[in-house]
Amino acid sequence: MNLTCNSTLEEMRISPGSEIILIGPLNFHDLARIIAAACTLIAVVMSLFLIWMHALHYTQPREQRYIIRILFMVPVYAIAAFAQLQWYWHAIYFQVISDCYEAFAIASFFALLCHYVAPDLHTQKVFFREIRPVKPWVMPVNWFAKCCGGQRGPWRTPKSGLTWFNIIWIGIYHYCFIRVTMTISAVVAQYFERYCESSNSPVFGHIWIIVLNALAVTVAMFCLIQFYVQLREPLAEHKLFLKIIAIKLVIFLSFWQASAISVGTSTLNIVHANRVLAYPDLKVGIPALLLCVEMACFAIMHLWAFPYAPYMAGAPPSFYPVPGADKAAPPLENGRSPPSGGFMGLLAIFDALNLWDFVKAFGMGMRWLFCGVKRRKEDVSYKLNSGDALDMDNLPEGKEGPSTYDAMRPGPGGAGPAAHDRYGPPMQQFGHQDALYHAGGRAAGGIEESAALMDNAQPNPEANSFRRDYSSPYGQPPPHASQESHRPHGAQQQAYYDPYQGQSQGQTAAPGGRTNAQARMGEALWGPR
Repeated sequence: MNLTCNSTLEEMRISPGSEIILIGPLNFHDLARIIAAACTLIAVVMSLFLIWMHALHYTQPREQRYIIRILFMVPVYAIAAFAQLQWYWHAIYFQVISDCYEAFAIASFFALLCHYVAPDLHTQKVFFREIRPVKPWVMPVNWFAKCCGGQRGPWRTPKSGLTWFNIIWIGIYHYCFIRVTMTISAVVAQYFERYCESSNSPVFGHIWIIVLNALAVTVAMFCLIQFYVQLREPLAEHKLFLKIIAIKLVIFLSFWQASAISVGTSTLNIVHANRVLAYPDLKVGIPALLLCVEMACFAIMHLWAFPYAPYMAGAPPSFYPVPGADKAAPPLENGRSPPSGGFMGLLAIFDALNLWDFVKAFGMGMRWLFCGVKRRKEDVSYKLNSGDALDMDNLPEGKEGPSTYDAMRPGPGGAGPAAHDRYGPPMQQFGHQDALYHAGGRAAGGIEESAALMDNAQPNPEANSFRRDYSSPYGQPPPHASQESHRPHGAQQQAYYDPYQGQSQGQTAAPGGRTNAQARMGEALWGPR
């Protein structure tokens, strides 16, 4: 087996007279550089203008930071493609570094869709916990399911919307890790002359890195399309089809056209160098030129796909969707804040370029994959989606609480129809921000959603907050609770009945001769006695 890379672009140059003249004094290489430079200039100027306008009108940072990251994909690809064409003997470095950014573009688009659903991670989990039906996997996974046991096989559609959300989460964010790892591997292998971009022999790293990247991007794009199929109706106002086309075409063209030309010129020998096209132009020049032209087109397309007008002051308001099973609930408004982009939008751009949230998101997904998946069926969403009524006498401790999307609805006192939540005291006692906190873990403008990892079994993390301070809505303990129970930690406490914990603390029956279930139902409907 030949262990030597026979021909590399580093050893080849386009010498004068090696290509015939096409137009005036220009051969193909010179003509390609002029066209690529013009297209790159158009792509960069138009993309930077749109980025700057979003930064100046930075009124919804939760969404716009991801839009800015997506928009940066066009100038990154355009500049890298022109650099490949100009310095083709070092093209591999520009190619792998620019391709690495596509992983962050995919993850940014997924995060953008998540923030169209709800303002933070906890309320997103509330939304997906109650969404139903969960739509079947799109092809080809639905074909695999038919051949491998259907809903009993490994390709079955999850019953829980929250489990489905976690699978999509992992399928997309894993690509960031794999793509960055493969980029570093390609650069190191190229430095030690073991990459050999001109060969697809298995003794070199080129073919292996292409295969791993192809598998990872296929999984990520499948998950992104599945996410779009599930949410295209609730998020119809955001015109998702145009957005996903803008993302998918860039990734498809940038990866597959370069890979097809690489295979055709290396292993299959379909196309050969000639007097018009030298080998560097055939191998690098044509894919780079096509990419520069395509980026100019996508820069124009992004003006409609990711406009800045909806974020300007005075623009019509937008609303968060409600789960599929609760269409009668009024939607929650996606409010705007004063522009926070700083001088000339620099703070907004700095915020968008901070990619640490992707690292934390990948950690969340890995924790669920290795820990939470084992306990996923303990989540209440499995019972909600099975159609069974909830057993009020046997609610899983720590898994329930005011987890329904009802608590997010606007209404009198900030809680509306959720005033008599079946899991706790009347919600009129809370302001709107408190209702959001107990329903979604945080208020809309609270702590960053990535501050807490996804729970093992994905229970509602807000239930414990009710039990820790269940008396706070009333300003005093329930009438039947012992006052001694609120003494400092470590002091001797008298047993009392906690109506929000589903059992008696040191006794078997609730005060007044009622059973625990009767006490809970009565207090949920009419308040404490």
